[in-house]
Amino acid sequence: MKVIAFIGLGVMGFHMAGHIKNSGNEVFVYNRTRSKSVNWQKRFGGKVLGSISEVAEISDIVFLCLGRDEDVREVVAKEKGLLDSMKTNSIIVDHTTTSADLAKEMFLFSKEKDIHFIDAPVSGGEVGAKKGILTVMAGGESSPYREAEPFIMSYSKHSQLMGKTGSGQLTKMVNQICLAGLIQALAEGLNFSERAGLNGLDVINVISKGAAQSWQMDNRAESMLEDFFEHGFAVDLMRKDLGIAIKEANKNNLYLEVVNIVDSFYEDIQKMDGGKWDTSSLLRRLRNKK
Repeated sequence: MKVIAFIGLGVMGFHMAGHIKNSGNEVFVYNRTRSKSVNWQKRFGGKVLGSISEVAEISDIVFLCLGRDEDVREVVAKEKGLLDSMKTNSIIVDHTTTSADLAKEMFLFSKEKDIHFIDAPVSGGEVGAKKGILTVMAGGESSPYREAEPFIMSYSKHSQLMGKTGSGQLTKMVNQICLAGLIQALAEGLNFSERAGLNGLDVINVISKGAAQSWQMDNRAESMLEDFFEHGFAVDLMRKDLGIAIKEANKNNLYLEVVNIVDSFYEDIQKMDGGKWDTSSLLRRLRNKK
């Protein structure tokens, strides 16, 4: 049986690691804030490790779900990181949303140690992680991906290898580019319905059966109408993701018009002390313009 470890037990990783454990696997976990590891163990069982070095020494496959490029670089490649002591032919699967350049950098560092690196960002948010219905877009070599795929599928409804290293991150950028416009459009539609005197829930009940339907409409419209944003995917993280996409687009001489506009709207929300609010809080910004 493969020895599986999971590093990063935030709002996503906590549940993803739990699904691997509930699928009948022995799972070791590590989190910088130890209390999160202890809470995970109380809920799912498994074993808590005290350092990244401990994770590296025992694991065949290590899953990461961290915050930013530098977090991944620190866990993987810096002193006492995973690459210092992982076994030959072991696998790192990174679910963090990062730049494609970071994925390529980690792949090369890993290859020098005969370790495999897969960039595998996810879509589906906290709800998808809890329910085990995430979508995973991966980049890297086929053989290690296929080896890790059965574990990935314990918390996913779909996982696909998109191409060489960095392809997963580039695909996630496309996801966030499409998402930004969708959320703003939904916010504008709901704000319009309120100003027009319509019943918002009735509106959503109707239009969600037609061409306007989206994941955001199905999972966020009701809470948006209730002005509830203390859940889901934080604005701070969305701005990080959009920043990555904007930077990559600039490298390719592309200007993402809608993304840049929506990013500025999220900046407005941060100025409202809403950095931890869900991305659907774009509606609150519009309501404040009354």
